[in-house]
Amino acid sequence: MGSMSFNRGSRMLLDTCDFSDQDLQKRLAFETLLSDISAQFIDLPIELIDNSIESAQRRICECLAFDTSTLWQWSADNPRLLTLTHMHSPADGPTRPMQMDAEQAFPWTYRKILKGLTFTIDTEELPKEAFRDRDTRRRYGIRFSVVIPLKAGGKPAMGVLSFGRSYKDKEGGQTTENIKRLELVAQIFCNALARKQHDQLLRESEMRLSLALHSAGAGIWEYDCGTRTFWATEKARAIFGFRPDEVIGMTMFEGTIHPDDFPGFRQVIDEAALLEKSIDIEFRIRIGAGLRWVCSRGRAYRRAGGKVNRLLGVSIDISEQKRLEGDLKERLAEVEALRQQLEGENLYLREELQKEHGLEQIVGESDAFEKVLLAGRQVAATDATVLILGETGTGKGVIANAIHKMSGRRARPLVTVNCAALPAGLIESELFGREKGAFTGAHARQAGRFEVADRGTIFLDEIGEMPLDLQAKLLRVLQDGEFERLGCTRTVKVDVRVIAATARDLSEEVAAGRFRQDLFYRLNVFPITIPPLRQRPEDIAPLTKHFIAKYNRKMGKRIDTIAKSTIDKLLHYQWPGNVRELEHLVERCVIVSPGTAFTLLDQLGPPAKAVPAMEESEKKDLASIERNHILHVLRTTEWKIEGHGGAASILDLHPSTLRFRIKKLGILRPL
Repeated sequence: MGSMSFNRGSRMLLDTCDFSDQDLQKRLAFETLLSDISAQFIDLPIELIDNSIESAQRRICECLAFDTSTLWQWSADNPRLLTLTHMHSPADGPTRPMQMDAEQAFPWTYRKILKGLTFTIDTEELPKEAFRDRDTRRRYGIRFSVVIPLKAGGKPAMGVLSFGRSYKDKEGGQTTENIKRLELVAQIFCNALARKQHDQLLRESEMRLSLALHSAGAGIWEYDCGTRTFWATEKARAIFGFRPDEVIGMTMFEGTIHPDDFPGFRQVIDEAALLEKSIDIEFRIRIGAGLRWVCSRGRAYRRAGGKVNRLLGVSIDISEQKRLEGDLKERLAEVEALRQQLEGENLYLREELQKEHGLEQIVGESDAFEKVLLAGRQVAATDATVLILGETGTGKGVIANAIHKMSGRRARPLVTVNCAALPAGLIESELFGREKGAFTGAHARQAGRFEVADRGTIFLDEIGEMPLDLQAKLLRVLQDGEFERLGCTRTVKVDVRVIAATARDLSEEVAAGRFRQDLFYRLNVFPITIPPLRQRPEDIAPLTKHFIAKYNRKMGKRIDTIAKSTIDKLLHYQWPGNVRELEHLVERCVIVSPGTAFTLLDQLGPPAKAVPAMEESEKKDLASIERNHILHVLRTTEWKIEGHGGAASILDLHPSTLRFRIKKLGILRPL
């Protein structure tokens, strides 16, 4: 008997020791888990927070023998509405609602949560007044749970975290020590979610600011008073004419300012740095051989308890505004001095306003051009993609604008992109936008042209010049209406109607491997081919009269007659520059015509002299035709590119665009 008693006592002692070791191991495992979770959430990337919270919920449930863990967050609009954002539960458990009116479903529990209390609930031991809580918990099969408000830093609770068990005989994990540890977990979750919310608000604010700055054409800069150097966004550098990689010092910057404006600029900067006055100044800067008006606004910032150490501001190009102000002053002076021309001036202004709204009548009487106008009217009311084909100067942009103005999208902008004018390295960010830091010099997020054209129309001129690697991205926009900004994985959806134009034969480009066949099919939904002016001579006379009337009004002339011999010369000329060349010729002739008769410039001459016929060897493809045409115009202008009578003016191209085409086509000026 004594031996049996000893053995029984020893076994009990051993059992007690085993339980203590097991309890210690569980406690150690939970402490290790908490340490792991705490370390994981330090500097955790925003995009990993949600998955990490649910992973932590699962691991805690497994460690403490809970079945379910839920995390609910308060709605910003309704303080009683809880949204289920994170959850771990058994696969065969009851389905939880995604949203819940806490006061309706758990009124007793809801009041405790509002007090910021952490508590445990046994469904079968709830007081009588908690009958509604009991019914809801039984419906979801919850027997026991730990409820912890999500709060940190003394702020009101942003939600609630709970751990629950569904089965009565399951081993519990609700010791007071464990509950204290779970409160620490709730604080970790709360801090992570607050950081996520703050990041989201910051991103939205940056997006709005970027869009506002992009829409306003504004550039941001910062001046360091100690190093006397500027930091500037890409837009600010473009405004002031600095390269993206150029270090901008104050001496270099001051060298760009017009001498007449320099004293005022220096005074404003000195007052900002010494007296902390706000910066608000308009001044001129020298860009190459030209001038640009800039408006800059900003303020000074000082070190804590120290002197001013930096100036921060924003600048915009107001050259166009100044030009318009100058035009307005001239118009007012003209009206005051020449009252008898008031009616004519009003007519001119009305026509300019009509042109802005796309109501200007397109001139053309030939059957060939009537077919173009008919096709434009037919397709305008639809959202179909349009491909406008035709030689340089035939009026592809005019037709694109007319289609947009006749469409249901006319209240939204027509955004024009010249694919040939944009450098290959920037065309993607221009079309699709970019995130801050997407590449060197991308100091701010920028919306792309497709985002700006949302619910409107985008006109892709010279589409044949688009780099092959970007054509796949454009194809996706045409197919799905979505894309990603440069440097961002988030998909942007837009509703944009696409009108494209080119002087190239895209089928030949496809055959040569320079253009994607699938993109060509997507663009070629409704092709419109504008015939060159030489193939519709019936339009030359009405176009000439239209341009004479236009420049009569602009220049205050009264030219009202044109000789038949002049018309004959115009009809027999080949017009390699098409309508654009005709308009520029008429403008020059109106300038030099002394009386009321239209005088044709001698330089037009006979067709053979004015436009030498090209050899068959020169007609290999559209690129050689374009090269020879540009070369012909350059020779005519004696290689003058900019200014009145320059090649860019005749070809109706921006000088930088023409220089890009000259370089691309390998045109060299003879020595």
